[in-house]
Amino acid sequence: MSKRIEEYEGFQGRIGRTHAESEPWWPTRAHPKSGSPNVIVILFDDLGFSHLGCYGSTIDTPNIDRLADEGLRFTNFHVTPLCSPTRAALLTGRNHHAVGMRSISNFNSGYPHMRGHISNNAATIAEVLRDTGYATFALGKWHLCPMTDCSAAGPFDQWPLQRGFDRFYGFLDGETDQFHPELVYDNHWIEPPGRPEDGYHLSEDLVDKAVEFVHDSVGVRPDRPFFMYLAFGATHAPHQAPQRYLEKYRGVFDEGWDVWRERWFARQKELGVIPADTELAPRNPGVEAWSDLSDNQRRLACRLQEAYAAFLDHTDDQIGRLMESLTDLGIADDTMVVLLADNGASQEGGPFGVLHEMKFFNFLIETPDEAIARIDEIGGPHSHSNYPWGWAQVGNTPFKWYKQNTHEGGIHVPCIVRWPKGLAARGEVRDQFHHVNDIVPTIYEVLGVTPPDVYRGHEQMPVSGTSMTYTFGAADAPSRKKVQYYEMHGHRAIYHDGWKAVTRHQPGTPYDADTWELYHVAVDRSEVDDLAAKEPERLAALIDLWWAEAEREGVLPLDDRGLELMGVRFAEHTPHPVDRTYVYRPPMAPLPAQAAAALGGRSWDLEAHVSLAPGQGGVIYASGTENSGMSVYVEDDRLVFDYNIFGEHHVVRSSESVPDGRSILSLAFRREGKAGSATLLIDGRDVGRLAIPFVMRTMSSVGPSVGYDHGSPVADSYARRRDGFPFEGRLDRLEIRLVRAGSEADVAASEGRAQMGRQ
Repeated sequence: MSKRIEEYEGFQGRIGRTHAESEPWWPTRAHPKSGSPNVIVILFDDLGFSHLGCYGSTIDTPNIDRLADEGLRFTNFHVTPLCSPTRAALLTGRNHHAVGMRSISNFNSGYPHMRGHISNNAATIAEVLRDTGYATFALGKWHLCPMTDCSAAGPFDQWPLQRGFDRFYGFLDGETDQFHPELVYDNHWIEPPGRPEDGYHLSEDLVDKAVEFVHDSVGVRPDRPFFMYLAFGATHAPHQAPQRYLEKYRGVFDEGWDVWRERWFARQKELGVIPADTELAPRNPGVEAWSDLSDNQRRLACRLQEAYAAFLDHTDDQIGRLMESLTDLGIADDTMVVLLADNGASQEGGPFGVLHEMKFFNFLIETPDEAIARIDEIGGPHSHSNYPWGWAQVGNTPFKWYKQNTHEGGIHVPCIVRWPKGLAARGEVRDQFHHVNDIVPTIYEVLGVTPPDVYRGHEQMPVSGTSMTYTFGAADAPSRKKVQYYEMHGHRAIYHDGWKAVTRHQPGTPYDADTWELYHVAVDRSEVDDLAAKEPERLAALIDLWWAEAEREGVLPLDDRGLELMGVRFAEHTPHPVDRTYVYRPPMAPLPAQAAAALGGRSWDLEAHVSLAPGQGGVIYASGTENSGMSVYVEDDRLVFDYNIFGEHHVVRSSESVPDGRSILSLAFRREGKAGSATLLIDGRDVGRLAIPFVMRTMSSVGPSVGYDHGSPVADSYARRRDGFPFEGRLDRLEIRLVRAGSEADVAASEGRAQMGRQ
């Protein structure tokens, strides 16, 4: 060796021939400066500006309201219009395009602004704080890794533990079933620890683990502060809650969205979270007057809103449990809590709302008259519901438009900061303009942390957000955040010192043909008075500023593509082989949908090489949930295929018994226009055929499992089992071959259809 070991270490003692002739030295481990508080960031999904009680709602959120009473409410706080981009900005303190997340993490467009993960040139706050000695925990929704990399095969470089978190417990995709979640613990997939009939719900599980992580850390190292990122699945669809919470809201919203929007608007003025002269924006296009709806439309809409309210109420109780645990440890007052939402209320429920969201992504319009037959399932494990536009706009009161849009309804959300030891203010409001990329620099300033210029060999882009700490003790301080651009799928906006230019973009329309609106949001918070015609010079200057910011922040090229970018790409170095043949061998962890063979909307062949003894059975391959999906299994010595079309089971059983010993069990699935067919084969013999009335382009947000049915059971015949009906014989290998479609572009679009709106 050219160097001795002490030189590599930078040893500062003295080494002689013996211990008596030497002087020991211990390097100092990184540790936060004295008095550094714990930090918890709590993130809601698809929660509008008015949804919390302390921002105008009548939904019960007493624990969140208590955080506001003991801290500050920011009433002019903004985010991006979609979840992954907001999370990227929240965890880095930079704008979302700059860090490679112009849209959701489910695809990579080939441009630096859309890589499907946070750029390595933008260290997360967890990476920075861990290197200063903080313990770091992430719980809940991640959605900051390409989903093709989220199987048990990895690569893991963009999973939470590789981006700065010591511990992780949650899910990697944009949504999950709250009763049957797709769970990851640290770096491995696990089955949920309970089932709905046991009283299991993901939000409770997340807080159980959050408390455990804190106890594990503080119990052994009370000197070491922690940073926790708690990103609930709430209140993203599916809106699901325990039955007692659903029953609590029965009939509460029967007066309809027009009445409740006016009430929440009045409460907002009473609470001081909007200026007293704010106008209520008119109903969005497509939102009908409540009085014009049919009885079934009103019944369905109310039940869907009840499920949302129950979901939020239940989540609030979990936040209360977390805060109680901190109080019991004596650390609640020295913990800085930041609570916010990732975007405004969702528009993915459409004009009527949906009992099963996947119908929406299959272009199946479920009318209220049809859905009403299953109304009692809403909010429980047998539904995947989302509410209609009318209730979404109530959640965004007093604004217009929704999530995905760059109008205030998509980007203006609650933000609460509570830190009793560091904040003298209690129950006060701060109205300075701020943005989600301001959270990280605020925390850095509080902790006295300077982010590195180089992190693990990667030059770091500057943190571009503005610290909010100047507002903590100065309610009337002028806002230091003067400029903020917005862009999402071609929707654009620019804020500058109280003024805002904004446009809604229609995909495929030339960008120069977009109509820009102009608002003086300092006095017209709800964007009611469009001044574009009165002040064309100001509008032109703001549009020019948008282009300048877009150039500087890496927004270009503008790209309104979505679905066509999210289909499977058959290529080397991906989970999707060029020959379109997938070979799986159990035991295997569940597969995320985008890392597995994509069976939606196309023809495919399945071939299982098995060995069975008489009476043995089990699932060979299953994908989806009890609400929609498919399962191939052996039961009562017969090969069975169940194609579950949103609760309508189409089943075929083999005419012959599966032979003893080795055999090849096959299924040939063929799409024929909107319909299709399935043929069962045993050792090449045709043993059963099934006509498929409708081929689902998107079966489910839940991916497949090999050798058992994980999570919610797809097939009725084994739904009573609690073990996923594991294959009882030997499953040597499973081959799935995708049949080439006539138009690969059409197939790619259909395969990605669920992802865009679900996030």
